[in-house]
This record gives sequence, structure tokens and C-alpha cells, in this order.
Amino acid sequence: MRNTARALVAVVQRAKDGAWVLPRGKLKRDEPARAAARREVVEETGHHVAVNEFLGAITYRAGGKSKVVQFWQMQAQDDASHDLMADIVAVDWLSLEAAVRRLRYPLEKLFLRRIGRRALQRRDDRKLPRPLAAKKAGKKSGDKTGKNKIKDKGKSKGNDKGKGKDKNKDKTGRKSNAKHKAKPKKSRKSRRAKKAGK
Repeated sequence: MRNTARALVAVVQRAKDGAWVLPRGKLKRDEPARAAARREVVEETGHHVAVNEFLGAITYRAGGKSKVVQFWQMQAQDDASHDLMADIVAVDWLSLEAAVRRLRYPLEKLFLRRIGRRALQRRDDRKLPRPLAAKKAGKKSGDKTGKNKIKDKGKSKGNDKGKGKDKNKDKTGRKSNAKHKAKPKKSRKSRRAKKAGK
């Protein structure tokens, strides 16, 4: 795929039969499948590519043998870096729908139609900027904590004025005895004198 406003899919035309196919090729000895896929795409399209995720595989029989072709989603550079290999006469960059129509083989058509939409969605997801939600959430939570602290302080002040404040405390914080002075105990003599008066 090319990094344009609208994703474009590469299809190549083979020299031997003129068929339009997806870029593919054979593994070299001891070559990893991913590395081989990248090499073949570069040779057949002329564009350097960055290999992304594995998309799937197709299996078919040719010449009495079973063959497996693995596909990766790749991001091609805008400009071609070298000429096409001799086995390929043309490369075309098409929309997903046009690429499906251009392909010769029904199995490749079916594969590209099914897997292509998923590959395009993943490409679009990679182009989106990294979300700042985590950072923003952190700031918001910090702000809320600060606000809560201020509110709590306000509530405590309110409580000092009303319910929470001890009216019996003076400015120093000690309990005042102004309203609650203990009554002096009367002696026995004063009690007897009072009774005698009655």
C-alpha cells in the first residue's frame, strides 16, 4: 500500500502470461517468509517498503504441487527506488475495489476482498495521532483532587462557624467556665440557720 490520502494497492503484470496478480515470489534457501515477502515486493514494484502485520495465506495447486502464498500488509515509499525485475512488465497502484477487479485469479480476488478492508482499517488506525487521554485524565484528576481539598476546607470552616465549633471554648481553645460555674457547697451551719429561720 502507498501512503496517500486514499490507500492504494499494488498489482503487478507478469511477463510470461500478462496476468495481473498480487506481488509474490519464491523463498530462497533458509530465507524467512517475512524477509522473502519484502524482497519480492521491492523487486516487483520498485518501491522500498516497511513490513507491518501478517494478513493471511492462500493455498492452491499448480503443476501437481500444493503451493502456499503468505501475505503481509506493507507501507510503500512514495517514489520508486529502482526498475522492475525482468519477470514483471508493469505495476499499477489501484483502489481496493479496482485492484480486486484487475486480478485474474478468483482465489486472489476473494482473498483481497476479504482481507483488504481489514488492512485498510489498520492502516488508518496507524495514521491517527496518539491519544492524549491518559495525560488529560491525569491533569483532570489532579484538578479534581485540588478542588476537593478546597471544598473540604470550606466545609470545615463552615463547621467551625456552626455545628462543629464548641461554644464553650474561648479564643485560647480552653473551655470557659463563665456559664457553667460550679455552685459553692453550703456548710451545715448555714443549712441549720436556714431551717431555724423557716
